[in-house]
Amino acid sequence: MSYDTKNLRNVVLLGHPGSGKTAFAEAMLYEAKATNRLGKVAEKSTISDFTNIEQERGNSIFSTQMHASWKDSKINIIDTPGFDDFIGEVVCSMKVSDTALMMLNARAGVEVGTEIIWEYVEKFKTPTIFVVNHCDNDKANYETTVEQAKERFGHKVLAFQFPIETGIGFNKIVDALRMIMYVFPDGGGKPEKQPIPEEHLGRAQEMHNALVEAAAENDEALMEKFFEEGSLSESELAKGLTIALANQDIYPVFIASAERNMGSGRIMGFINDIAPSPADRPAATLEDGSSLVCDSSAPTTVFIYKTLSEPRVGMVSYFKVFAGTLKAGDELINQENRGTERMNQIFLANGKNRESVNELKAGDIGVTVKLKNVHTNNTLNTKGTSIQIEKIKFPSSRIRVAVQPPSKGEMEKLMKALHQIEEEDPTLIIEQSAALKQTLLHGQGQLHLDIIKYRIEKVNDIAMEFIKPKISYRETITKEANDSYRHKKQTGGAGQFAEIHMRIEPWYEGMPPPHDLPVRKEDVQELPWGGKLVMVWSVVGGAIDAKYSNAIKKGIMSKMEEGPLTGSYCQDIRVCIYDGKMHPVDSNDMAFMLAATMAFKTAFKEAKPQIMEPIYDLEILCSGDVMGDVMSDLQTRRAMIMGMDAEGHYQKIKAQVPLAELYKYSATLRSITQGKAKFNRKFAHYSAVSREIQQALMSAHEEMAEA
Repeated sequence: MSYDTKNLRNVVLLGHPGSGKTAFAEAMLYEAKATNRLGKVAEKSTISDFTNIEQERGNSIFSTQMHASWKDSKINIIDTPGFDDFIGEVVCSMKVSDTALMMLNARAGVEVGTEIIWEYVEKFKTPTIFVVNHCDNDKANYETTVEQAKERFGHKVLAFQFPIETGIGFNKIVDALRMIMYVFPDGGGKPEKQPIPEEHLGRAQEMHNALVEAAAENDEALMEKFFEEGSLSESELAKGLTIALANQDIYPVFIASAERNMGSGRIMGFINDIAPSPADRPAATLEDGSSLVCDSSAPTTVFIYKTLSEPRVGMVSYFKVFAGTLKAGDELINQENRGTERMNQIFLANGKNRESVNELKAGDIGVTVKLKNVHTNNTLNTKGTSIQIEKIKFPSSRIRVAVQPPSKGEMEKLMKALHQIEEEDPTLIIEQSAALKQTLLHGQGQLHLDIIKYRIEKVNDIAMEFIKPKISYRETITKEANDSYRHKKQTGGAGQFAEIHMRIEPWYEGMPPPHDLPVRKEDVQELPWGGKLVMVWSVVGGAIDAKYSNAIKKGIMSKMEEGPLTGSYCQDIRVCIYDGKMHPVDSNDMAFMLAATMAFKTAFKEAKPQIMEPIYDLEILCSGDVMGDVMSDLQTRRAMIMGMDAEGHYQKIKAQVPLAELYKYSATLRSITQGKAKFNRKFAHYSAVSREIQQALMSAHEEMAEA
């Protein structure tokens, strides 16, 4: 069955690990009779989390696409991982969703994972419904959880329900929107509707009035009626709340026990009645800054938001129809590479189960297989249409390791497997570092990389080891030095001869020309690794022919690519070539290149050389009770604390830390905070190392060279 755009609801489940997303998705499917039994995470029987690795670990690693019919609507559900190591799965799911269900754990309140995900809620401007889950836990505290949500997310957080009692006795939910109480049987399921008890009626009425006022604020006619009559009809209330939710003017709060299936049916009904359809959301932004309206009568545009490789199936592509009506057998053009792709089959997914359909209309999401050359972030269009949906911007990496295969023979096999995972996971970056002579993996956290290692070893049967990555240091100088070198070689016949006199000095922006040397030519080169080489040709009287200047520059660059102290890149140096000698027969490019290399090397060591190390901006979000431990650990890492701020009921620490001190920081932070902290890092600048560290680095390089 094909659903019209107005009857579609695309919902993404978000939340901190353990907040109950997968269990709630299971309850939604069960309530909608999309499955005939309520699966349990502990029993490994859920529709979501169906892969071996997820069932073995007991938590979500991949996002899972599901769907259910409710009244006249189809609700597409995407379950996402809670660990921010897998934030890429969350980001791509939010790209194609129109409403978020943010799960809050009633026994833990607003957790740090919720804070991290909220950044993306604001970025995507996603209408959000909070679900206070685990209300049946003996440590559940509904009131505190709602208060924390209001503190962090503002006055727009609006409670629609409250429990009569939390903990083991939880089975009654007062609904202030419908002004009724739901009483659930012991095992959960379909509730009985009862009048609200007298002692709770005042609170319910007060909450109801706040909801009516919030609904009226978004429509002038409704506001006038509210002022005149003091109330709105059910249809008027629904209209106002739909506008308010779609505009992010309210964040409704509902209550549930996902594992006992209490409250999920009511939330499904609210999604059906109030949550925006794709047609109610703002037009999709395109790469060129224009927009695309979600219209099923327009030419077809499909966006690939995720790809996954499956054994015996090949590449599986998850997509959203942003415009038009996609039919099985349609031929579309990939806007990225102009290749033609035939959508032979289109499916609706419920976890690993797929149901073939003939068509999907604008706003719907689905799955297809065996496309020829399609990747995440590709847009496919009807022939004659050139539209590129704005691409998903994935977060930058926060951790890196070097990869070491068991043997050189296995390296090619290993790289093929890694690139397959990189294709599925845009937050994984594989780097073949020529400077460090290592293969590096850049990821979101230790858990992220550990899961990749697990997949390589279990699925591909390739042993691999993570080792500490080298640091990309830089070398520069701090004072002026002059040196000369004569290269002379005679081996019978034509020989080699070149003599160079050079001055090297630290370069900085706005540096004046040499005060005692003529400037015949100045060549400013931006170095690929950052910084500059400025080469000044100051030779007079034809001592060296200008035709050798390129060879001299090449010789200098060869040493700058492998610096004299540690073999690291050199940068920000001015070299003045001011004298020398040449021979009419024996001088050539090679001779001057070698002479330049040796003159630069010796001058460099006399110019008070300095090793520079990469410094990173580190931003840590942690609860106040672990802040002292986090600060103590930072002090052991040569960190410079740049500031501290409160963010909600969490603390944000800003620091600058040398990259050399951040190895395995992800695992350490998780350990010392029991998972109550998250961090982001980005490159800040290069800074000089201490004399002791410089000496240690030079000694280590010398030992390696000797070995």
